[in-house]
Amino acid sequence: MNIKPLNDRVLVLRTEEETRTTGGIIIPDSAKEKPQQGKVVAVGPGKADKDGKRTPLQVSAGDRILFSKYAGSEIKLDGVEHIIMREDDILGILSE
Repeated sequence: MNIKPLNDRVLVLRTEEETRTTGGIIIPDSAKEKPQQGKVVAVGPGKADKDGKRTPLQVSAGDRILFSKYAGSEIKLDGVEHIIMREDDILGILSE
């Protein structure tokens, strides 16, 4: 299924965190928190200003991002959980 976010919204796929700490301790599923990192899958055309001109988003598809803990709305696409959030919920772009 294809989806195109509207305005300043971004479609994000959460990245899974490690199940083992650096010391070798395995973290059980019940103790895991939802990761706050993800990969941008699709972006909207940008927010419209008073004159109707679109302001492009600062993120693009393929970017790895860091977002706030309770950002966006969770949806399922083809059985995979994604998040649709506003660009304002994104805290930063991660670089390698």
